Amino acid sequence: MILLSVGSSRGALEVPSVAREIAAAGHRVEVILEPDTRRFVGSAAFPAPVTLVDEPSEAPEAVLFAPATAATIARLARGLGGGPAGDAARMHRTFVVPDLDAGTAANVAVRENLAILVEDGFGVIRGGGSAMVGAEEVVAGLLGGLGGPMSGMRLLVTAGGTREPIDSVRFIGNRSSGKMGLAIAREAVRQGAQVTVVAANLGRSEPGTKTRPVETVAELGAEVLVHAGDSDALVMAAAVSDFTPASPLAEKIRRGQGTTAIELKPTTDILKAVREQNSDLFVVGFAATHGNPVPDAREKLVTKGADIMIGNDISLEGVGFDAEENEVYVVGRAEAGVRFVPRTCKREVARVILASLLTGMSEERRG
Repeated sequence: MILLSVGSSRGALEVPSVAREIAAAGHRVEVILEPDTRRFVGSAAFPAPVTLVDEPSEAPEAVLFAPATAATIARLARGLGGGPAGDAARMHRTFVVPDLDAGTAANVAVRENLAILVEDGFGVIRGGGSAMVGAEEVVAGLLGGLGGPMSGMRLLVTAGGTREPIDSVRFIGNRSSGKMGLAIAREAVRQGAQVTVVAANLGRSEPGTKTRPVETVAELGAEVLVHAGDSDALVMAAAVSDFTPASPLAEKIRRGQGTTAIELKPTTDILKAVREQNSDLFVVGFAATHGNPVPDAREKLVTKGADIMIGNDISLEGVGFDAEENEVYVVGRAEAGVRFVPRTCKREVARVILASLLTGMSEERRG
């Protein structure tokens, strides 16, 4: 059970989303509203399965103070307790999410109190500013800090879609939104992994990860090879172009030039290159196919040297590219090693993929 103590500041408006996300990750959540917090949120903001309580029903696995005001930070740093949540904080893993204005954050006493919390082993979840970070950052910090089945693992994930320049303004691209790759990265963080995301043309990063933005196949391949040697596993979820213009132009092609032919050449096979340089890396690839993806996935297991291939039929409506749901086949090296994941949200697909990755790595070690 996670005990969530909600402080009386504007950041409290984010906390119902935090509670729902923690509950969705499989944890029971009990919420204590600190004095005056009801000026910002009330009991109606925390529907089941989240429970509003006056004191915890059992010893919590962790205590989260979000938002944590300067007064709360001072009480915790000086061991002054402060209600059921403060008492529980002295005995269990505790996380603090400061919500301060710039002047308060710069105060010497407040900075000293935060330093004391860090020295005492509290998890302090904060961003670059003084105000409380967003709900996703809070959840990533909490669940990542708790550890899990992927605790200590270094995972490299690619996400998004590459763009190959035709001229100075046009490119060959695809419809990948990056949602599947980011869902895998998000779930891995929440299971305790250290995650690096090579993000192709996403314009955003996943909280709790190290993000490396790229544009082209060449850039993505170079970044993957840089990080592969320091990773335990790679999930290659990005949609990578098979071809690139042989002679991209530095200027814009004008309509008045008439009919224009574009010569294409194959791009580098990144998975092959990764496998050749990192024989011990556990590799999960994706095979997007029109129709039954299993034969293509089986072929790519061999030709690309992957350990698992995720096959998906991109002809289906409402799944795959730029959709909230997906439907995949998880194809392993064993002849009978095919698991069908029927249409569901990408979070659930991510969980299945990561569970299959952990099982595959465990079997490799036993072998």
